[in-house]
Parts: sequence; C-alpha cells; structure tokens
Amino acid sequence: MSAKKSQPERKKGDDENERLIAQNRRARHEYEVLDTLECGIVLKGSEVKSLRNGKVSLEEAFAHVKGGELWLLNCDIPEYVEANQFNHEPKRQRKLLLHKSELAKFASRAFEKGLTLVPLKLYFKNGKAKVLLGMARGRQLHDKREKMKKESMNRDIQRAMRRD
Repeated sequence: MSAKKSQPERKKGDDENERLIAQNRRARHEYEVLDTLECGIVLKGSEVKSLRNGKVSLEEAFAHVKGGELWLLNCDIPEYVEANQFNHEPKRQRKLLLHKSELAKFASRAFEKGLTLVPLKLYFKNGKAKVLLGMARGRQLHDKREKMKKESMNRDIQRAMRRD
C-alpha cells in the first residue's frame, strides 16, 4: 500500500486554486471593512520570486487613486537575494489592475465618504498575484474595545455550549 499525502484542511469558501501569501489581520481590527474588491497587481520578476517565498508586509499599505489609476503604496516586498542587479525597490509604488467601471464605482465612493482603501490579503490565484482590497472606515478606540468584548463573549458562549 502506498501512503497518501494528507491534504491541508480547507475552510468553507476557500478556493482550491488560491494560495495565501500574506494577510493583514491588523486591518480588520483597526478598520471596519464595508466592501471588498479583488484586483490584480503589476509586479517585476524578482518581486514574484520574493512573494513565492512568502516575504511581504501589508501592515502599513494602502491604495490611492492617481491619474485615473489605482496604486498600492507602502507595501514592503523585500529584495530577492538571487536577483542581483535585476532586483527591485522594496517599497515602490505598484499599479493595481481593475476595470474602469470598477475603479469609478469603488474608488470614487471611498474618496467621497472619507474612507480608506486597505489591502486585506495578498494571494496567488491560478498563478497570478491578486490583492483583496477593502473599503474601510477607521475605528475609534471605544469601538475596538466593544468589538473585543463581543468576540470574547461569543467565545465564552461557544465554550459553554460545547461542555454541555
């Protein structure tokens, strides 16, 4: 008999052609996400290699509309060591790819209401790098505390129900 490799457990709603690179957990805490949009990202070869190694930081990143295009700023993709002279700048601006209708609908709403475009996760889908952008409103300190209280109460309720 041959031994089968165990597949990692998939959560409900996970796409089998999707491989997560990085997730911005702090964004869900700092902001209230109102809407999300998946968009492509323009990368250089050394950036893709660095992403495949799982090296990226979305902590301080945000998206901004400039000249009718959407740009990802402050996303840190470290240099790929083996790239030598063909390396990239770690914090360069990267163009995000979406249809003009999506850009007009999504970015204009964010601009009008004083919302922020925050990257929630970066992943490979069918071999192409994608960014999940969230239209978000900043949370106040008391909102964050209230959210944490609700989450802890829900955890306590779930634990009590499992014991019974």
